[in-house]
Amino acid sequence: MTDENTPRPELPGSDRIPVPAVTPAAPLGDDEPIEATLVLRRRQPVPDEVLQNPISREEFVRLYGADQADVDAVVAEARAAGAEVLSVDPGERRIRIRATASVVRTLFGTELQNVSHDPAGGSASTFRQRSGSLSVPEGMHERVVAVLGLDDRPQATAHFVAVPAASASVSYTPVQVGAVYDFPTGTDGSGRTIAIIELGGGFDQADLDAYFGELGLAVPKVTAVGVDGAANAPGGDPNGADGEVLLDIEVIGALAPAANILVYFAPNTDAGFVDAVSQAAHADPTPDAISISWGESEDAWTAQARAAFDDALVDAAALGVTVTAAAGDDGSSDRVTDGKPHVDFPASSPHILACGGTSLKADTATGKVTSETVWNDGAGRGATGGGVSDAFAVPSWQAGVGVPVTASGFGGRGVPDVAGDADPQTGYRVRVDGTDTVIGGTSAVAPLWAALAARLVEATGKRVGLLQLTLYPRATATATAPGFRDIVVGGNGAYQARAGWDACTGLGVPNGAALLTALE
Repeated sequence: MTDENTPRPELPGSDRIPVPAVTPAAPLGDDEPIEATLVLRRRQPVPDEVLQNPISREEFVRLYGADQADVDAVVAEARAAGAEVLSVDPGERRIRIRATASVVRTLFGTELQNVSHDPAGGSASTFRQRSGSLSVPEGMHERVVAVLGLDDRPQATAHFVAVPAASASVSYTPVQVGAVYDFPTGTDGSGRTIAIIELGGGFDQADLDAYFGELGLAVPKVTAVGVDGAANAPGGDPNGADGEVLLDIEVIGALAPAANILVYFAPNTDAGFVDAVSQAAHADPTPDAISISWGESEDAWTAQARAAFDDALVDAAALGVTVTAAAGDDGSSDRVTDGKPHVDFPASSPHILACGGTSLKADTATGKVTSETVWNDGAGRGATGGGVSDAFAVPSWQAGVGVPVTASGFGGRGVPDVAGDADPQTGYRVRVDGTDTVIGGTSAVAPLWAALAARLVEATGKRVGLLQLTLYPRATATATAPGFRDIVVGGNGAYQARAGWDACTGLGVPNGAALLTALE
């Protein structure tokens, strides 16, 4: 039986900084129930060979899931301390527990506090927070690599920018954007599955029926999946989280109308985010793509949460899933106010296709592009995220494209990998909560690329998985890869577009037909 006076090993990477400028809320009682996710170590590391040649889920779980002995030891330790074990998944390496605040204090050596936060320009919220590092009992030491969800502060924000339809300079339907980017003809997502991760909001079927009816398309099959107690919960505010949800569904549904679309709704916490991605990646059938339009600066994550999330993305890549993520809508600062460049996570993970943004002007009748530049509407009005990671080293496949080092000299992973139209002034016409509006942001680019990935799988009959492994070897420090149109004009603050890869639009925007040829 664990005792709170027994010395416990510290959990590496668990140090948490309290949110500044909060006020105490109602005290947290000892009997307050708290749910958390325990992430376990793998049996063995996943080799690069598996990322290059994805395997079945059965084989993956057998080789790279959690060892049953580790599962049994962690479960026994949790129960002995008085925690309830809610679920166990050795393949996903996750154990969900529920425990009172007093049991949490005993198990993990931390004090939790209810606080209220009313950030300038944001929404007020009340949540639990902790500070400092966690410790674990001997039965969990080295077996548990992350404990998530004890601190349930909002972990991420949605990367979209909405404007009234009448105020947008130019706007397009997703179908028109797909035509400009020459998505492969003869494909519509038939037989493919695309998952979407959402951390709030919801959708009404009436909006989907009306929207796709106006486009003259069959209404796609959209299924809501709840994670950790969350559910499809439309709030009725077109400028709130519903805007993100409907943007994601409508872009994917318009560009891959025959695909099966699963929308995973999870709490906006580190545990909810990781659990949703893991559950989506391991679903049956395995999705061809997962779209993520939520994120936050790397600095806002604990090291254990970043590592657990990245590990879930390794699972996805090994199973042949292409995961796309928005690179952020606040330029090279990523909303951090220290005057230095920052990148958004999960876009900065080397196991995700990071999506930056452009400003597109094109003739929708002919598909001819008049101009396309880096999206940057000026200070406070939105610009594509992009830069160099401080948390992840430059991956081998990106070593030859001239990613700059950070100010500290660290050779980090470059963000983004790819781009697409994101400027709300050249945005996407969508319908949210009964209102026709125009939305931009890199939130639109992640579902755009997820739909394209699914159509590439449909055309080739083969999962594309970690697409960077195929794209980057054909790019150089001065020239982009086949299947891309390079964007060479504009900047996002600290970085400027140039020939070849850059930290604004990556390799560029897609030419879907040429990309299909390159993959074949």
